[in-house]
Amino acid sequence: MFAPVFAQLDAVLAETRHFWQFMPFSVQPDEWQAQYPALYQWLNSLSDEQMAELLDDPQALAFQLAPYIPQAQQLYRLSQVEGLARIERIAPKGLDIGIPGRKWQQLQAFNGALPALNLPWLEWCAGKGYLGRVLTATHQTPVVSLEWQQALCDSGAAAAEKLKLAMTFVQGDAFSADSEQYIHAGQHAVALHACGDLHVSLLQRVASKQGQAVSVSPCCYHLIRDKSYQPMSRLAQQSELALSKHDLRLPLQETVTAGNRVKNLRFVEVSFRLGFDSLQKHIQATDEYMPVPNVQKALLNDGFEAFCRWAAEKKQVTLPDNIDFAYWQQVGEQRFGWVEKLELVRQLFRRPLEMWLVYDRACFMEESGYQVTVGTFCDKPITPRNLLIHAELKQ
Repeated sequence: MFAPVFAQLDAVLAETRHFWQFMPFSVQPDEWQAQYPALYQWLNSLSDEQMAELLDDPQALAFQLAPYIPQAQQLYRLSQVEGLARIERIAPKGLDIGIPGRKWQQLQAFNGALPALNLPWLEWCAGKGYLGRVLTATHQTPVVSLEWQQALCDSGAAAAEKLKLAMTFVQGDAFSADSEQYIHAGQHAVALHACGDLHVSLLQRVASKQGQAVSVSPCCYHLIRDKSYQPMSRLAQQSELALSKHDLRLPLQETVTAGNRVKNLRFVEVSFRLGFDSLQKHIQATDEYMPVPNVQKALLNDGFEAFCRWAAEKKQVTLPDNIDFAYWQQVGEQRFGWVEKLELVRQLFRRPLEMWLVYDRACFMEESGYQVTVGTFCDKPITPRNLLIHAELKQ
């Protein structure tokens, strides 16, 4: 039963929400200096190397933050989950043709963590049917692969025919009521990294149809159709927490190994955004943070001034003559350092919030009459989205 651990997580996340439920771009250092002087001092004492080490070590981060956030180590403990038992299922030679290496590792790990129920499969949001290939080839049971894009259906069907696999591709909208026709009682439905409401839709439809089994690995929790998160379980619906799309991005703010190029690009883009924000505040005599739309990365190569002129046009801000762009770029770089410190604090809550979301799904399936297991199906270097929810209808 996942209700007790969900309730504990829910209480602690609600109690500590002022440490994670905010927009780092909009928080000024003097606010934190006044509210959390000891934590502010500790954050400012950290070198870039120390911050990088703590970002890579959630347990050490929880230990270091415990003097300032007493619930830190409890949050770390509540976010821990066991690895699922895995069976090595050898896929036939040639099955991995066209599948990127890390994706192939994810598919094999996911398949290895699934129980052999000897049921036909429904592959939800199938893409080219990479997962379906592995399932039908290693379990010798047929797969129906539901995919929205006809081109991906065609590509997957051609590959399946060439590999002589028992796969049927159907073009369908996972959100449409029409897709329910593909969900049957005697079936094992699966979704590997179906985004946001796509995997939520599968769980709801399987529960409604009382399908025999469903296994999902959630991803991209923020990709929802509503403006804010709609809890699935009765327990989560009683929570004090109200989660915005911004909040739902927090569990995803983890990269496996970001190279220097990615880190440098992020520094340039974020510091440019913050520099422009400080500039517009000065021009418009406001304290309000101004978000700017997504930018073509190539524009960043043109420098800070070009970015500011682009952003000003997008946001209809009139720039005066004789702006000292070098000064405002420097302001943005200084603000970047502060935002990184706030993001370090929020990292403590990344996995706990993800577990809150996963346990909401698990509790929903339990409330719907299912026996549920939750665990990791692979190590984080293969994918940080390594959680698997498996539910089987109780007999």
